Amino acid sequence: MLETLYESFWNTEYWIPPGHTWADLEDSDGITYPHPKDLLAAIPLTFVLIVIRYGAERAIGLPLSRALGVRNPIRISATPNPILESFFQKQRKNPEKYELNHLANQCSLSVRQAQRWFRHRRNQERPLISKKFSECCFRFLFYSCSFFGGLLIFCNETWFGQPETVWNGYPKQPLQPAIYWWYLLELSFYLSLLLTLTLDVKRKDFIGQVIHHFVTITLIFFAYSANFVNVGALVLLLHDVSDIFLEAYKMLSYAQWRQARDAIFICFTLVFLVTRLILFPKKVLYTTYYVAQTRSKFFFGYYFAITLLMVLQGLNVYWSFLILRMFYRFLSEGQAKNDVRSDLEEPDLSDEQSAMRQQSKGRI
Repeated sequence: MLETLYESFWNTEYWIPPGHTWADLEDSDGITYPHPKDLLAAIPLTFVLIVIRYGAERAIGLPLSRALGVRNPIRISATPNPILESFFQKQRKNPEKYELNHLANQCSLSVRQAQRWFRHRRNQERPLISKKFSECCFRFLFYSCSFFGGLLIFCNETWFGQPETVWNGYPKQPLQPAIYWWYLLELSFYLSLLLTLTLDVKRKDFIGQVIHHFVTITLIFFAYSANFVNVGALVLLLHDVSDIFLEAYKMLSYAQWRQARDAIFICFTLVFLVTRLILFPKKVLYTTYYVAQTRSKFFFGYYFAITLLMVLQGLNVYWSFLILRMFYRFLSEGQAKNDVRSDLEEPDLSDEQSAMRQQSKGRI
């Protein structure tokens, strides 16, 4: 049963164009081709990256956050209270007014005291600013290394200036060792992000992040297995560059370096819109759709790749909308105030401060 499923899954009709077999992609005469089993190395490397990440966050992220002036807010711990704690854990973290009255009576507290307890308890759940900064710092380092490493590969190729050349000789395109390691690191990185997603700072685009990571992992795996490595490398290059500016913007936001943050935000907006909404459709989607069909016959893998690329572009359009909305606020208010793609982290304010802010907005 398993053997039949395995053979059906790796049927050549799904992965490579008609007229070719897996035998055509066997290594020979010193020429190496991509093989799906090569990506098994990503499994142990994923856990290695997780260890490296947490080590880098503590050894680099935290000291850098202190050097840049990042300060965690002083938080008052909630007084131990079994009744309120049970409600907080099992029902809701922000009770309604009638629930506060009932809980206050049960605990012999005033409504104000119960309200303050829940505020302190919610604050304990919120991640520290230094943790947010450290997470961004590691991603900034990874995207920087990935992009500039990929840039070195592209310096010796014509794939960016002449994107149609990514299909030259397809599917018999030899694999460069540097591209193999690039794919392996990217796959391991996104697998590690997926594994630690519930432990990281949760943002409001959580579902979008999950979809993005799944699509990216599937694209990397499929591109390597079907020998779409050249066009896949172009996709990685175009997406990593804007993420460098995004993580830098977040770090400067947490450090409250306003002028530098606003300058990086403008750069990020321009780079994101150009690479994701102009270069990606032009050099990847257009090339894949129009050029590939003239050089090889259609097959399932081609349609599957186009579908994944369109899903990825849909996410790019969604995030572009959020970024443009923030850019409009930046132009109208003179500064960017919130985390961009995650639109928008809940501010670490007390309930009274939040109420005062709402009243102030109402008066305005």
